[in-house]
Amino acid sequence: MTGKPIALVTGGAQGIGYACAEALMEDGYDMILADINAEGVAAAAEALGAVAGIVCDMENVGAISAMFDQIEAAHGPVHALVNNAGIAMPGDFLSYNLAAFEKVINVNLRGVFIAMQRAAQAMVAAGIDGAIVNMSSINAQVAIPAIPAYCASKGGVMQLTKVAALALARNNIRVNAVGPGSIDTEMMAGVNANPDAMKMAMSRTPLQRMGTAREIGDVVAFLCSKKASYVTGETIYVDGGRLGLNYTC
Repeated sequence: MTGKPIALVTGGAQGIGYACAEALMEDGYDMILADINAEGVAAAAEALGAVAGIVCDMENVGAISAMFDQIEAAHGPVHALVNNAGIAMPGDFLSYNLAAFEKVINVNLRGVFIAMQRAAQAMVAAGIDGAIVNMSSINAQVAIPAIPAYCASKGGVMQLTKVAALALARNNIRVNAVGPGSIDTEMMAGVNANPDAMKMAMSRTPLQRMGTAREIGDVVAFLCSKKASYVTGETIYVDGGRLGLNYTC
């Protein structure tokens, strides 16, 4: 034990999750990464110098509970939780598979609720003034027809963030969300490789570039810090101006 506060990032093996962990570590947290990718999370934890890399499927309620049991037994309760793990599973609306819809909701929304609840229970029991940041999306506000479950889940995350912030305010636990726009990660690799798709993406992005994973990580770290001590229940959209734009060209 180092005496530093503990932060847990789900979906931490790569991309936005790893960038969040980097930013939080620079702010003085001991990091724990969780991911469904066993090899990836082990490698990421070693590269970052995290105290642990844990395999966890955020669709599995029992696995989420076991993850927190493991963390608390070895390190004590977390001071900061970043619910970053998520999946999209695109498909045509008229033929969208119900099992796919349920899987996306289970990972992106139910898993967020279970992790928030479990982390908050331990924070309250230990008297920790904690911080929770959930990963929403601009698709909580604007929709894409090919990702119905993803859009529904991220809208749910936005509302669940508000609910948790109100419920936990009396315990000095702040709950916020971040809504990324077009971010240069593996999820956007297809757009990067397609000039027409990139042109369309840039037509709706006033800053005329994709964001970086670290730009999301820095906002997450801010929301976990004392600099955001009077911020709770908010979703901060990091989207290069996209939500303010009422036309494309």
